[in-house]
This record gives sequence, structure tokens and C-alpha cells, in this order.
Amino acid sequence: MDSGSVALLRELLADTGWVERTREFGMALRATRSPGGLLLVGTPAEEPWHLTAHLADEARLSDLPQLAPTLVRWQPPADAPAHLRIGLDRLEAAGRGETLFVVAEEQAPVPLLERVDDARRTGATILALEGCDTELAGLAHDAITVPQHGLITFDGAQHLVSTAAGELAHRPGLRDRLARLLEKVSGPRVTD
Repeated sequence: MDSGSVALLRELLADTGWVERTREFGMALRATRSPGGLLLVGTPAEEPWHLTAHLADEARLSDLPQLAPTLVRWQPPADAPAHLRIGLDRLEAAGRGETLFVVAEEQAPVPLLERVDDARRTGATILALEGCDTELAGLAHDAITVPQHGLITFDGAQHLVSTAAGELAHRPGLRDRLARLLEKVSGPRVTD
């Protein structure tokens, strides 16, 4: 999905809460303190290659080195380049200032849940993009659940998250916050 398609998707989802939710989640991803401290892991059947590539692009384009992800793999080949040889043992070393981002459309296997729990206990921030996995969501400090037959596909949610993570931070001013509050209280303006 190219940037134009993501922009269109964001426009279509503007009134659903998805854009705001992925913005919040993107800010949490950016809170990682150092390059290499954002650990991305999937399930044995589905490694998050695509999301890893998009986050690496966003890190480069937004000049946010802490957003450059480290892909953690279940069974990395010994002859793979160094950046593609990082195995699950890296999760044992995860600690404060690092973020473990679990991407699992299907149910996370027990060995992954155990490692996520261990990383949480050692101080890593746990984020999850998941497809209705209550155990994984329960371990995460923040999680986005993507229902199988919802408004958006799991792939679409990954694109929204990566785009939001690379956005330049815009902190709404007092007027913006008051306008949003008034709109929520009174409802949207209806023109004649």
C-alpha cells in the first residue's frame, strides 16, 4: 500500500476512531529510547516483515532513529545477515527503555506469551497489534485489536500504525482541545 492509499484509508476512517487510536499507538512506539530498542516479533507462521520495512522507512524519513525496528525471528538461519539473525533469545535481554511490539493476527503461541511476560517483568514496554487474542492483549501495556470482520483488515491496521508512528508530533492547542470537547458534548454541527 503506497502513501496515497494510506492517506485515502485514513480519510475514509476519519470518523471511526481508528486514526486517533493508531496515532496514540504510534506515539507509544516512538517512546522507545534508543535505536534497536524497538523489538518486533510475530508468530512462527507469520513474521512481521512488511511492518518492519514500513517502520524502518518511517524512522528514516521522519529522522526518528528509535523507531527503526529490530526484527526478532523464531528460527533465523545461521547464514543470514546479522540484522536478520536475531532470535527469540533477544527477548530475554529486553529491559527498561525498550519496546516489544508483538504482531499476531492469529492466537499467540504459549512460548511467545511466556517470553512477552518475562520481557514485561524486566521493564520492557509491551505493545500488541492482535486479532482478538485476549491473553496477548492482557499482557500488553497497550494493544490494538483488529476484529477479523471489522472495518479494517489486519494489513490495513499495520499500515495505519506505521504511518502514525512516523507522523510529526502535533500537540493540539487549547482551542483544538476545547473544540473537540464541545463537539463531543453538543454533537457535530449540522448545516441547513
